[in-house]
Amino acid sequence: MKPEYDFDQAKRGAIVPQEGKTRITIYIDNDILEAFRQKGDAEGKGYQTMINQALRQYLDQAKLPLDEDTLRRIFQEELRAVTFVSSIE
Repeated sequence: MKPEYDFDQAKRGAIVPQEGKTRITIYIDNDILEAFRQKGDAEGKGYQTMINQALRQYLDQAKLPLDEDTLRRIFQEELRAVTFVSSIE
C-alpha cells in the first residue's frame, strides 16, 4: 500500500447505503441458489433481486382474502367454543 494513503478517518461499511433494504446472511439449498442464478443470467437480472421478488410474491399470495369455506370453518369453530363455555357456566 502506498504510504500517502491515510485511513485515520476512514469508516467501515457500505459505500452507498441502501434505503429500505437490510443485509442478512441466509442459508439456501445449493440447487435453489443455482436455479436462481441461472434464471437471473438468462433474464439479465440479479439472482438476489429474483429471490426478493419470489418472496414478495409468496407473501402477496398469503394475503389473499378469506374464501367462503374458510369463513364457515372459522365461524363453526368459534360457535363451538362459545357453546362449550356457556354450557360449563
